[in-house]
Amino acid sequence: MSYIGVTVAALCCVVVVFGGLTLSSDAQLDTSFYKKSCPKVHSIVREVVRNVSKKDPRMLASLIRLHFHDCFVLGCDASVLLNNTDTPTKIESEQEAFPNINSLRGLDVVNQIKTAVENACPGVVSCADILTLAAEISSVLGGGPDWKVPLGRRDGVTANRTLANINLPSPFSNLDQLKDRFTAQGLNTNDLVALSGAHTFGRARCTFITNRLYNFSNSGQPDPTLDTSYLQQLRGECPNGGNGNNLVNFDLTTPNTIDNNYYSNLQVKKGLLQSDQELFSTTGADTISLVNTFASNQDAFFASFKASMIKMGNIGVITGNNGEIRKQCNFINKKSAELDLASVASKESSQEGMVSSF
Repeated sequence: MSYIGVTVAALCCVVVVFGGLTLSSDAQLDTSFYKKSCPKVHSIVREVVRNVSKKDPRMLASLIRLHFHDCFVLGCDASVLLNNTDTPTKIESEQEAFPNINSLRGLDVVNQIKTAVENACPGVVSCADILTLAAEISSVLGGGPDWKVPLGRRDGVTANRTLANINLPSPFSNLDQLKDRFTAQGLNTNDLVALSGAHTFGRARCTFITNRLYNFSNSGQPDPTLDTSYLQQLRGECPNGGNGNNLVNFDLTTPNTIDNNYYSNLQVKKGLLQSDQELFSTTGADTISLVNTFASNQDAFFASFKASMIKMGNIGVITGNNGEIRKQCNFINKKSAELDLASVASKESSQEGMVSSF
Protein backbone atom coordinates (compact mmCIF):
# COMPACT_ATOMS: atom_id res chain seq x y z
CA MET A 1 0.00 0.00 0.00
CA SER A 2 2.06 -1.07 -1.07
CA TYR A 3 4.96 5.79 1.15
CA ILE A 4 3.68 8.70 2.55
CA GLY A 5 6.00 15.99 5.85
CA VAL A 6 6.19 19.01 6.67
CA THR A 7 4.77 22.44 5.98
CA VAL A 8 1.95 23.83 3.99
CA ALA A 9 4.62 25.42 1.87
CA ALA A 10 4.28 22.07 0.14
CA LEU A 11 1.73 23.78 -2.07
CA CYS A 12 4.47 25.58 -3.93
CA CYS A 13 5.51 24.76 -7.48
CA VAL A 14 7.15 21.40 -7.98
CA VAL A 15 9.43 20.30 -10.78
CA VAL A 16 9.77 16.56 -11.04
CA VAL A 17 12.21 14.55 -13.11
CA PHE A 18 11.14 11.10 -14.23
CA GLY A 19 14.06 9.25 -15.79
CA GLY A 20 14.83 11.88 -18.38
CA LEU A 21 11.28 13.23 -18.65
CA THR A 22 10.71 16.53 -16.88
CA LEU A 23 7.24 17.51 -15.80
CA SER A 24 6.60 21.01 -14.59
CA SER A 25 3.59 22.03 -12.53
CA ASP A 26 2.24 25.52 -12.08
CA ALA A 27 0.26 24.07 -9.20
CA GLN A 28 -2.82 26.05 -10.18
CA LEU A 29 -4.93 24.22 -7.64
CA ASP A 30 -7.60 25.61 -5.36
CA THR A 31 -9.46 23.99 -2.48
CA SER A 32 -12.67 25.68 -3.71
CA PHE A 33 -12.15 24.76 -7.38
CA TYR A 34 -15.54 22.99 -7.69
CA LYS A 35 -17.46 25.37 -5.43
CA LYS A 36 -19.76 26.43 -8.26
CA SER A 37 -19.35 23.69 -10.86
CA CYS A 38 -19.76 20.67 -8.54
CA PRO A 39 -20.36 21.84 -4.97
CA LYS A 40 -21.22 18.39 -3.58
CA VAL A 41 -18.25 16.52 -5.01
CA HIS A 42 -16.62 15.89 -1.61
CA SER A 43 -19.79 14.47 -0.08
CA ILE A 44 -20.40 12.30 -3.16
CA VAL A 45 -16.93 10.79 -2.98
CA ARG A 46 -17.21 10.33 0.77
CA GLU A 47 -20.51 8.48 0.51
CA VAL A 48 -19.14 5.93 -1.96
CA VAL A 49 -15.90 5.38 -0.02
CA ARG A 50 -17.75 5.13 3.30
CA ASN A 51 -20.19 2.52 1.96
CA VAL A 52 -17.45 0.39 0.39
CA SER A 53 -15.26 0.54 3.50
CA LYS A 54 -18.07 -0.76 5.69
CA LYS A 55 -17.82 -4.07 3.82
CA ASP A 56 -14.09 -3.88 3.15
CA PRO A 57 -12.14 -1.85 5.73
CA ARG A 58 -8.89 -2.52 3.83
CA MET A 59 -10.16 -0.44 0.94
CA LEU A 60 -9.19 2.75 2.77
CA ALA A 61 -5.51 1.77 2.71
CA SER A 62 -5.85 0.61 -0.89
CA LEU A 63 -7.21 3.97 -2.05
CA ILE A 64 -4.37 5.88 -0.40
CA ARG A 65 -1.92 3.50 -2.04
CA LEU A 66 -3.62 3.97 -5.42
CA HIS A 67 -3.14 7.75 -5.15
CA PHE A 68 0.52 7.23 -4.23
CA HIS A 69 1.13 4.90 -7.15
CA ASP A 70 -0.47 7.41 -9.48
CA CYS A 71 1.52 10.44 -8.34
CA PHE A 72 4.93 8.72 -8.53
CA VAL A 73 4.47 8.05 -12.26
CA LEU A 74 3.93 11.04 -14.59
CA GLY A 75 2.56 13.03 -11.66
CA CYS A 76 -0.96 13.01 -10.21
CA ASP A 77 -2.77 12.62 -13.53
CA ALA A 78 -4.75 9.39 -13.06
CA SER A 79 -2.43 7.55 -15.46
CA VAL A 80 -2.51 4.53 -13.15
CA LEU A 81 -6.20 4.06 -13.99
CA LEU A 82 -5.73 3.70 -17.75
CA ASN A 83 -6.24 0.24 -19.23
CA ASN A 84 -4.27 -1.24 -22.12
CA THR A 85 -5.44 0.11 -25.47
CA ASP A 86 -4.21 -0.22 -29.07
CA THR A 87 -6.38 2.50 -30.60
CA PRO A 88 -6.63 5.41 -31.16
CA THR A 89 -3.23 5.46 -29.45
CA LYS A 90 -1.35 2.59 -27.84
CA ILE A 91 -1.29 2.67 -24.06
CA GLU A 92 0.60 0.15 -21.95
CA SER A 93 -1.19 0.14 -18.64
CA GLU A 94 0.76 0.92 -15.47
CA GLN A 95 -1.48 -1.64 -13.80
CA GLU A 96 0.74 -4.35 -15.26
CA ALA A 97 4.00 -2.91 -13.93
CA PHE A 98 5.68 -5.10 -11.32
CA PRO A 99 4.77 -2.92 -8.32
CA ASN A 100 1.11 -2.94 -9.43
CA ILE A 101 0.27 -6.23 -11.10
CA ASN A 102 -2.04 -8.46 -9.08
CA SER A 103 -2.03 -5.93 -6.27
CA LEU A 104 -3.78 -2.67 -7.11
CA ARG A 105 -7.16 -2.42 -5.44
CA GLY A 106 -9.84 0.23 -5.63
CA LEU A 107 -10.07 0.60 -9.40
CA ASP A 108 -13.74 -0.35 -9.40
CA VAL A 109 -14.37 1.94 -6.43
CA VAL A 110 -12.96 4.86 -8.40
CA ASN A 111 -15.32 3.94 -11.24
CA GLN A 112 -18.24 3.92 -8.82
CA ILE A 113 -17.24 7.36 -7.63
CA LYS A 114 -16.83 8.62 -11.19
CA THR A 115 -20.30 7.40 -12.12
CA ALA A 116 -21.86 9.12 -9.11
CA VAL A 117 -19.97 12.36 -9.79
CA GLU A 118 -20.84 12.31 -13.50
CA ASN A 119 -24.52 11.93 -12.62
CA ALA A 120 -24.31 15.09 -10.53
CA CYS A 121 -21.78 17.14 -12.55
CA PRO A 122 -21.14 15.65 -16.01
CA GLY A 123 -17.78 16.42 -17.56
CA VAL A 124 -16.53 18.54 -14.67
CA VAL A 125 -14.47 16.53 -12.16
CA SER A 126 -11.27 14.77 -13.21
CA CYS A 127 -10.34 11.23 -12.25
CA ALA A 128 -7.09 12.65 -10.84
CA ASP A 129 -9.05 14.82 -8.41
CA ILE A 130 -11.27 11.86 -7.52
CA LEU A 131 -8.17 9.85 -6.56
CA THR A 132 -6.89 12.72 -4.41
CA LEU A 133 -10.23 13.25 -2.67
CA ALA A 134 -10.65 9.52 -2.08
CA ALA A 135 -7.22 9.39 -0.40
CA GLU A 136 -8.04 12.25 1.99
CA ILE A 137 -11.44 10.79 2.80
CA SER A 138 -9.84 7.39 3.41
CA SER A 139 -7.49 8.99 5.90
CA VAL A 140 -10.39 10.51 7.82
CA LEU A 141 -12.50 7.35 7.77
CA GLY A 142 -9.46 5.40 8.96
CA GLY A 143 -9.08 7.63 12.01
CA GLY A 144 -6.36 9.81 10.53
CA PRO A 145 -6.12 13.54 9.83
CA ASP A 146 -8.25 15.57 7.44
CA TRP A 147 -7.14 18.41 5.19
CA LYS A 148 -8.55 20.74 2.58
CA VAL A 149 -7.66 19.11 -0.73
CA PRO A 150 -6.31 21.45 -3.43
CA LEU A 151 -8.30 20.65 -6.59
CA GLY A 152 -8.28 21.44 -10.29
CA ARG A 153 -6.15 18.61 -11.68
CA ARG A 154 -6.85 17.41 -15.17
CA ASP A 155 -6.35 13.89 -16.46
CA GLY A 156 -3.40 12.76 -18.53
CA VAL A 157 -3.81 11.07 -21.90
CA THR A 158 -1.14 8.41 -21.58
CA ALA A 159 0.50 6.02 -19.12
CA ASN A 160 4.06 4.80 -18.67
CA ARG A 161 4.63 1.25 -17.47
CA THR A 162 8.41 1.59 -17.68
CA LEU A 163 8.42 4.53 -15.29
CA ALA A 164 6.11 2.66 -12.91
CA ASN A 165 8.74 -0.07 -12.70
CA ILE A 166 11.49 2.49 -12.13
CA ASN A 167 9.88 5.12 -9.90
CA LEU A 168 7.87 3.17 -7.36
CA PRO A 169 9.76 2.09 -4.23
CA SER A 170 10.26 -1.60 -3.56
CA PRO A 171 9.52 -3.46 -0.32
CA PHE A 172 13.15 -4.67 -0.54
CA SER A 173 14.64 -1.17 -0.82
CA ASN A 174 17.36 0.01 1.53
CA LEU A 175 17.25 3.54 2.91
CA ASP A 176 19.42 5.08 0.20
CA GLN A 177 17.20 3.60 -2.48
CA LEU A 178 14.07 4.87 -0.77
CA LYS A 179 15.52 8.37 -0.50
CA ASP A 180 16.47 8.31 -4.17
CA ARG A 181 12.91 7.42 -5.21
CA PHE A 182 11.46 10.21 -3.09
CA THR A 183 14.05 12.81 -4.08
CA ALA A 184 13.22 12.14 -7.74
CA GLN A 185 9.67 13.30 -6.97
CA GLY A 186 10.75 16.44 -5.10
CA LEU A 187 10.04 14.83 -1.72
CA ASN A 188 12.45 14.98 1.21
CA THR A 189 13.38 12.70 4.10
CA ASN A 190 10.60 14.05 6.30
CA ASP A 191 8.12 13.24 3.54
CA LEU A 192 9.56 9.74 3.25
CA VAL A 193 9.10 8.98 6.94
CA ALA A 194 5.69 10.67 7.19
CA LEU A 195 4.24 9.03 4.09
CA SER A 196 5.63 5.65 5.13
CA GLY A 197 3.25 5.98 8.07
CA ALA A 198 0.47 4.96 5.69
CA HIS A 199 1.67 1.46 6.54
CA THR A 200 -0.13 1.96 9.80
CA PHE A 201 -2.97 0.06 8.13
CA GLY A 202 -3.49 -2.34 5.23
CA ARG A 203 -1.84 -5.66 4.48
CA ALA A 204 1.09 -7.14 2.56
CA ARG A 205 1.52 -10.44 0.77
CA CYS A 206 3.77 -13.09 2.30
CA THR A 207 5.86 -13.24 -0.85
CA PHE A 208 7.34 -9.86 0.01
CA ILE A 209 8.57 -10.81 3.46
CA THR A 210 9.53 -14.46 2.98
CA ASN A 211 13.21 -13.68 2.41
CA ARG A 212 13.30 -11.65 5.63
CA LEU A 213 11.97 -14.65 7.53
CA TYR A 214 14.12 -17.44 6.11
CA ASN A 215 16.95 -16.29 3.83
CA PHE A 216 17.74 -12.61 4.18
CA SER A 217 20.31 -11.45 1.61
CA ASN A 218 20.93 -15.12 0.72
CA SER A 219 22.43 -15.69 4.19
CA GLY A 220 20.23 -18.66 5.06
CA GLN A 221 19.24 -16.69 8.17
CA PRO A 222 16.39 -14.27 9.02
CA ASP A 223 16.81 -10.51 8.88
CA PRO A 224 18.72 -9.57 12.06
CA THR A 225 16.67 -6.37 12.38
CA LEU A 226 13.51 -8.45 12.95
CA ASP A 227 12.34 -9.05 16.52
CA THR A 228 12.60 -12.77 17.29
CA SER A 229 9.08 -13.16 18.71
CA TYR A 230 7.63 -11.25 15.77
CA LEU A 231 9.71 -13.47 13.47
CA GLN A 232 8.05 -16.57 14.87
CA GLN A 233 4.61 -15.01 14.54
CA LEU A 234 5.25 -14.12 10.90
CA ARG A 235 6.66 -17.55 10.16
CA GLY A 236 3.37 -18.99 11.42
CA GLU A 237 1.46 -16.78 9.00
CA CYS A 238 3.93 -17.17 6.13
CA PRO A 239 5.44 -20.69 6.27
CA ASN A 240 8.50 -21.35 4.12
CA GLY A 241 7.27 -22.65 0.78
CA GLY A 242 3.70 -21.68 1.63
CA ASN A 243 1.20 -19.57 -0.29
CA GLY A 244 2.92 -16.30 -1.11
CA ASN A 245 -0.45 -14.62 -1.59
CA ASN A 246 -1.44 -14.99 2.06
CA LEU A 247 -1.92 -11.59 3.65
CA VAL A 248 -0.32 -10.17 6.80
CA ASN A 249 -1.29 -6.99 8.65
CA PHE A 250 1.18 -4.13 8.37
CA ASP A 251 0.39 -3.06 11.92
CA LEU A 252 0.10 -5.96 14.35
CA THR A 253 -1.77 -3.84 16.94
CA THR A 254 -4.34 -1.66 15.12
CA PRO A 255 -4.42 -3.00 11.53
CA ASN A 256 -7.41 -0.98 10.32
CA THR A 257 -6.65 2.36 11.97
CA ILE A 258 -4.37 5.26 11.09
CA ASP A 259 -2.29 6.02 14.17
CA ASN A 260 1.37 6.27 15.17
CA ASN A 261 1.76 2.62 16.16
CA TYR A 262 3.64 2.06 12.90
CA TYR A 263 6.56 4.02 14.34
CA SER A 264 6.36 2.33 17.75
CA ASN A 265 6.57 -0.99 15.92
CA LEU A 266 9.76 0.12 14.15
CA GLN A 267 11.34 1.00 17.51
CA VAL A 268 10.93 -2.60 18.69
CA LYS A 269 11.98 -4.19 15.38
CA LYS A 270 8.47 -5.06 14.30
CA GLY A 271 8.32 -3.30 10.96
CA LEU A 272 6.76 -5.70 8.45
CA LEU A 273 8.70 -4.88 5.30
CA GLN A 274 12.44 -4.46 5.01
CA SER A 275 11.76 -0.98 3.60
CA ASP A 276 9.78 -0.15 6.76
CA GLN A 277 12.43 -1.26 9.25
CA GLU A 278 15.20 0.48 7.29
CA LEU A 279 13.85 3.81 8.58
CA PHE A 280 14.86 2.92 12.13
CA SER A 281 17.50 0.20 11.90
CA THR A 282 19.91 1.84 9.45
CA THR A 283 22.89 2.84 11.58
CA GLY A 284 23.29 6.60 11.95
CA ALA A 285 20.32 7.39 9.71
CA ASP A 286 18.65 10.79 9.94
CA THR A 287 15.29 8.99 9.78
CA ILE A 288 15.70 7.56 13.28
CA SER A 289 14.96 10.84 15.07
CA LEU A 290 11.85 11.33 12.92
CA VAL A 291 10.60 7.85 13.77
CA ASN A 292 11.14 8.61 17.46
CA THR A 293 9.29 11.92 17.16
CA PHE A 294 6.29 10.39 15.43
CA ALA A 295 6.23 7.42 17.81
CA SER A 296 6.01 9.72 20.82
CA ASN A 297 3.73 12.36 19.31
CA GLN A 298 0.80 11.30 17.14
CA ASP A 299 -0.18 14.93 16.51
CA ALA A 300 3.26 15.55 15.00
CA PHE A 301 2.80 12.51 12.74
CA PHE A 302 -0.66 13.63 11.64
CA ALA A 303 0.56 17.16 10.89
CA SER A 304 3.44 15.88 8.79
CA PHE A 305 1.34 13.21 7.11
CA LYS A 306 -1.28 15.63 5.84
CA ALA A 307 1.32 18.19 4.72
CA SER A 308 3.20 15.50 2.82
CA MET A 309 0.01 14.16 1.27
CA ILE A 310 -0.76 17.65 -0.02
CA LYS A 311 2.79 17.96 -1.29
CA MET A 312 2.68 14.57 -2.99
CA GLY A 313 -0.71 15.40 -4.51
CA ASN A 314 0.88 18.41 -6.18
CA ILE A 315 3.50 16.41 -8.12
CA GLY A 316 3.37 17.06 -11.85
CA VAL A 317 -0.27 18.11 -11.93
CA ILE A 318 -1.91 19.00 -15.22
CA THR A 319 -4.05 22.14 -15.06
CA GLY A 320 -5.72 24.76 -17.22
CA ASN A 321 -6.45 23.63 -20.76
CA ASN A 322 -3.94 20.78 -20.74
CA GLY A 323 -4.97 17.15 -20.52
CA GLU A 324 -8.68 16.39 -20.34
CA ILE A 325 -11.55 15.50 -18.04
CA ARG A 326 -12.02 11.81 -18.77
CA LYS A 327 -15.55 10.55 -19.21
CA GLN A 328 -14.37 7.13 -18.08
CA CYS A 329 -11.38 6.80 -15.81
CA ASN A 330 -9.96 3.75 -17.59
CA PHE A 331 -9.82 5.28 -21.08
CA ILE A 332 -8.90 8.57 -22.67
CA ASN A 333 -11.88 10.35 -24.19
CA LYS A 334 -10.98 9.41 -27.77
CA LYS A 335 -11.11 5.76 -26.77
CA SER A 336 -14.36 6.24 -24.87
CA ALA A 337 -15.91 7.76 -28.00
CA GLU A 338 -14.60 4.85 -30.06
CA LEU A 339 -16.14 2.34 -27.68
CA ASP A 340 -19.38 4.32 -27.47
CA LEU A 341 -20.20 2.91 -24.05
CA ALA A 342 -21.81 4.63 -21.11
CA SER A 343 -19.34 3.00 -18.77
CA VAL A 344 -16.61 0.42 -18.92
CA ALA A 345 -15.68 -1.71 -15.94
CA SER A 346 -12.07 -1.48 -14.92
CA LYS A 347 -9.85 -4.47 -14.66
CA GLU A 348 -9.81 -5.10 -10.93
CA SER A 349 -6.94 -7.19 -9.67
CA SER A 350 -7.65 -10.78 -8.78
CA GLN A 351 -5.16 -10.51 -5.94
CA GLU A 352 -5.65 -8.12 -3.09
CA GLY A 353 -2.25 -7.89 -1.48
CA MET A 354 0.25 -5.08 -1.25
CA VAL A 355 3.17 -5.48 -3.62
CA SER A 356 5.11 -2.26 -3.46
CA SER A 357 6.06 -0.15 -0.53
CA PHE A 358 2.69 1.30 0.26
